[in-house]
Amino acid sequence: MLALKALSTSRLGNRWLIPVGVFPISPFSELAGRSTSSSSTCLVDCLITKFEFPETKALSIAARFPRLKSSQKPQALFEFLRGLGFSLDCIQSTVSGAPQILFANVDKNLKPKIELLQKLGFESPRLVKFLSKNGAVLTASLEKKLRPRVHILLETFHQKDVLKAIEKCSWLAFMCPHSRLLSNLALLQSCGIVGSQLSMLLKMQPRLFIRTDCKVRDIVSRTLGLGFSVESRMFIHGMSAVSAFSVATLDRKFAVFEGFGFSRSECIAMFRRCPTMLGRCDEKLSSGLDFFLNTVNLTKEMVVRGPALLMYSMEGRVIPRYRVLKTMESKFLFKKKPSFGYVMRLTNERFVEKFVFMYPELSEELLIVYNGRNVDSSADAAYS
Repeated sequence: MLALKALSTSRLGNRWLIPVGVFPISPFSELAGRSTSSSSTCLVDCLITKFEFPETKALSIAARFPRLKSSQKPQALFEFLRGLGFSLDCIQSTVSGAPQILFANVDKNLKPKIELLQKLGFESPRLVKFLSKNGAVLTASLEKKLRPRVHILLETFHQKDVLKAIEKCSWLAFMCPHSRLLSNLALLQSCGIVGSQLSMLLKMQPRLFIRTDCKVRDIVSRTLGLGFSVESRMFIHGMSAVSAFSVATLDRKFAVFEGFGFSRSECIAMFRRCPTMLGRCDEKLSSGLDFFLNTVNLTKEMVVRGPALLMYSMEGRVIPRYRVLKTMESKFLFKKKPSFGYVMRLTNERFVEKFVFMYPELSEELLIVYNGRNVDSSADAAYS
């Protein structure tokens, strides 16, 4: 009676609020719970015994797929990947990145996708390495996504370039809409970026091709605004660098140079000559500029003409060679001192041959200086 009264007085709008405990829980719900639990246990056992996942990881994956009735497909997947040359670690990485493939039909779903990748050039161990990091590729529709996108790319680029681009950005193969990819290709070609230049851009910055149309137009506009010409081979390098930085980040990078007395126009001139220099972190740019200007005593004009100096490893190339030059200079070995930029551009073999071993009687001493043992560490101290 009390229960009926509670039902009649507990109303909210058109909904009846049924107090807990008024009706007994259906035995069918208990059966459903046991069924789900049994299914999860089946998957957990398979993930632990076959895939050798830790229990916590196995439980985490199984919680996402509570309706599994059999471990047949997960076991078939394991054997399939093993047959392709996957190690246990690589199988775990692939499944962790795309656990949906545990329930895919190997013959109907996975094999055709693997065959497409193999035809593209993904042979083991390249295929193994790629899928270990990009297992989600195997969850994409073969006919609606993978095959059409690969076809579009192969119509414009060489197979080896498409392979490298997809390795670098797997989204090219399955995330980017057909229309966006085609639109971006048309836009870039309308700017005069064709043939080898377009291929180079794909290899350098494949993510650029999957950005929205308005974003790509903005990158082109900003690159032109920095003084790059579409007729110059440096244009694609400028685009690649600009696409990696926001306007605010570029301003911050230029501010590092301006802190050493460079004007904004000089910053832009250096950027046009060597767009990749801004890929260095601010601290390395700052310490490099300090070393070249205050230790080597290069003029700002020299740095503007040769900004590629900032791309060299300070510890591996610049400082060891600087030590050798200073030692040779102190011994009056130069009739005409070589330019610093020329010395930095030499290969290691050529530098050692031309400077360290130029004077046999001093080669042992210069080699010690070059390797940084038992020498005056003023150059190292100045850099650090």
